[in-house]
Amino acid sequence: MTHGAGAGIRRREFAGVFAMLALALGIPAAAVHLSRPEDLDEATDLQRRLIAEVSNIVIPRTDTAGAGELGVGDFVILALAHGLEGSRAPMSAQALPVLARFRRPDGSLRHLQWLEHELGIRGKGHFMTLSPDHRRELLRALDAEGFAQDNPQHPWRTIKALILTGYYTSEVGGSQDLRYELTPGRWDPNLPLEPGDRAFSSDWTAVDFG
Repeated sequence: MTHGAGAGIRRREFAGVFAMLALALGIPAAAVHLSRPEDLDEATDLQRRLIAEVSNIVIPRTDTAGAGELGVGDFVILALAHGLEGSRAPMSAQALPVLARFRRPDGSLRHLQWLEHELGIRGKGHFMTLSPDHRRELLRALDAEGFAQDNPQHPWRTIKALILTGYYTSEVGGSQDLRYELTPGRWDPNLPLEPGDRAFSSDWTAVDFG
């Protein structure tokens, strides 16, 4: 699957595209919140640019394309609207008070709006106006904070998980960044593995992200 880039995703395309996505990933129907079109959060052009850039920082270009180049940002917007990774679940009572302003009527968090605001506060200006080095520095700090042991419900965890899912279910991520080997009806319990070898696309969750 290649995640499209360009003009973005129209309202009427959300449900159909996400239904295909759910089938491709094997997501149980009960785990996906299919919102009515009028409930969907439409990202602004600036927010689309922001999540594309954030995706590129999380998985930058090496000998394969970066996540943002593959349209993973649009995937994240789509997935957040429909509740992948529990993103449309009501916020818990332990959620930070600062998140209340980004709460939807159903109690869930508007992750993209939160991310734009949070990075803007940290950078003292919109994220997209900052230098590339400053952007990476801010995101490294947010990542360290989000994955601290005492912060299991941090919104950044959900966003990063969706970036990784979007990238490693794309054609490039699944067959070029990872090793793709079609072996139907066969199971190899032990394979030689050297340091630096690429993970197999059939088990991309085993990738070491550092």
